[in-house]
Amino acid sequence: MKLTVAQLAKYMDHTMLKPNATQAMIDQCIDEAIKYNTASVCINPYWVKHTADRLKDTDVNTCTVIGFPLGASTTKIKVAEAVDAIENGADEIDMVINIGELKSGHQEIVEQDIREVAQAVHAHHKLLKVIIETCLLTDEEKTIASKLTVAGGADFVKTSTGFSTGGAKAEDVALMRKAVGPDFKIKASGGIHHLDEAYAMIEAGANRLGVSASVQILEEAARQ
Repeated sequence: MKLTVAQLAKYMDHTMLKPNATQAMIDQCIDEAIKYNTASVCINPYWVKHTADRLKDTDVNTCTVIGFPLGASTTKIKVAEAVDAIENGADEIDMVINIGELKSGHQEIVEQDIREVAQAVHAHHKLLKVIIETCLLTDEEKTIASKLTVAGGADFVKTSTGFSTGGAKAEDVALMRKAVGPDFKIKASGGIHHLDEAYAMIEAGANRLGVSASVQILEEAARQ
């Protein structure tokens, strides 16, 4: 597989979620995203308004995270976070599932959590991605979580927060693709630092990549 730099950039949510990210670091991330025309800039909720204002006249979306990184907020709080982010200018919301309830076997609670956030997000005509945190799940749980994401009405299922015990793996993306079918969208995120890793995720079925190393990967692509 070989994509142009411009094609590859459109797979990328250029990400800056470090807790110590300064405004200068956020602005650098935004500048890089504008330069390469990535799919989005993904930042913590506090920075949504600033980011959306700077991206207003570009093709780059503003993406943020809710229930992050543990997924253990109540549904009411997740909905409120999502609506607040959208009101501040977010185009895309990445939420973390209730991992503990999934592992407890309470699938209906997990699905309802997703559904209520999806309804709030879609009421504003925005996108919802659902993070299942693959590194904490068995293969059976990954399959169940992926199917619950579809049933809950989200737009993407996403591998990882990048803040737990591991990140994206191509074999997990392939397993998720099998679970959700050929048309539902998948985001691979966490630990993608090199071009070959990016291609492996895309070949396994990823439609979007959450990466903080976007510039490094795109520069590597430009040299080929």
